[in-house]
Amino acid sequence: MADTAADGSKQLLHLVFGGELTDLAGTEFRDLSKVDVVGVYPNYATAHAAWKAKAQGSVDNAHMRYFIVHMHRLLDPGA
Repeated sequence: MADTAADGSKQLLHLVFGGELTDLAGTEFRDLSKVDVVGVYPNYATAHAAWKAKAQGSVDNAHMRYFIVHMHRLLDPGA
């Protein structure tokens, strides 16, 4: 697996996902079968843009939340 993106920058994978929560103060999803996996992105900037678009698109549902997971930190915790 390559450590760099197509443009030559270091690849730092980020996952964007979300769904409806059971409680506004928590992170438990109401229905795991309806979790929206938006995608995996090569850097934080593109992940943030995807997160922002999905978050703004669901603004009418207070229980809907989207998250960014820094997958590169999980894959290489010592870095």
